[in-house]
Amino acid sequence: MTKLILSTGNIVSGGPSIIRKPGANRSNFEFTNSLRSSFQAAQQDYAVVEPALGGDALANGNGNGNGLHAAFAEDSRRAPVSLWTAQENDVLFVPRIDWSAAGLQEEPARYEITAKLFFLPTAPISNRVRYSTEALDLVLKELDVPGVDLLIVSFPGMSFDGDCEWEADKLNATQGSDEEEAATWLAIEELHRQGLAKRIGIAEFGSEKLARFLKMVQIPPSVDQINIKNCCNVPPPLVKLAKEQNIELLVHSDCTDILSRGTLRDLLGPRPQGAGVLGDPETGAGGLQGDLTPQWVVKYTAVVRDRGVIENKGYFASADLAEL
Repeated sequence: MTKLILSTGNIVSGGPSIIRKPGANRSNFEFTNSLRSSFQAAQQDYAVVEPALGGDALANGNGNGNGLHAAFAEDSRRAPVSLWTAQENDVLFVPRIDWSAAGLQEEPARYEITAKLFFLPTAPISNRVRYSTEALDLVLKELDVPGVDLLIVSFPGMSFDGDCEWEADKLNATQGSDEEEAATWLAIEELHRQGLAKRIGIAEFGSEKLARFLKMVQIPPSVDQINIKNCCNVPPPLVKLAKEQNIELLVHSDCTDILSRGTLRDLLGPRPQGAGVLGDPETGAGGLQGDLTPQWVVKYTAVVRDRGVIENKGYFASADLAEL
């Protein structure tokens, strides 16, 4: 079994981006395209250039590229997968990560750092405790911070859809599994107790789901984040309950089905469309072979408090590959 850790790095380019109100549901598009760009950039940085081009035989991977980006575009071949990925025991980092370049530009206290962890429906529920620690550890290492200000968890099978806010709230009450969500929350509570997440929150919990959830947990969520793109307003019962329980209501435009098995296989599959990490399942040619199971995705954002701008934003994702 090989674990794949996928990363986008900082997707904020051209200077910090001003925070804007959530618009259309673009998170899945942003995430998959950021992964694809991350893979392509790593392939270029580590590209093997033909001697005729007059460049170094191999980029040193320090991010400068030594002119390889231009050479790559003209007449070079993509780097072998072994050059731009990194194997550490049973974990394959795609692409390899230069941890020496990790960190923010200013002191951690100057930032509001949020992480949102998506548990994927393809992964075993019994492993969610481990997934929570794995995902948050990677975020803390990437940003070089002792903890995040807010950790939000998104459970599979949860949504806030309907023709109106009342219908959405009613449908939401029947979704997910109260027992599984409460059991998972124990791990999130522990991260909070350890000081790794100052505040903890949930996503897509309507009034009935939230009321039941509060009776089953020790530490209540401080945030409930919902997507009302198909509704008009936040349901009044949810507003009332959140106010009574001192829970902050936030809206978002994240996709709940953020990474499917098919999408991930397309991203990692045979060239030229994919990154070439996985081989052709029909012919057996190319890269790794096996059953691919996406486990989780975590999105992180670091906002400079006194300027209200995003300095760092990125994603990590994990998948298991049961090799054949």
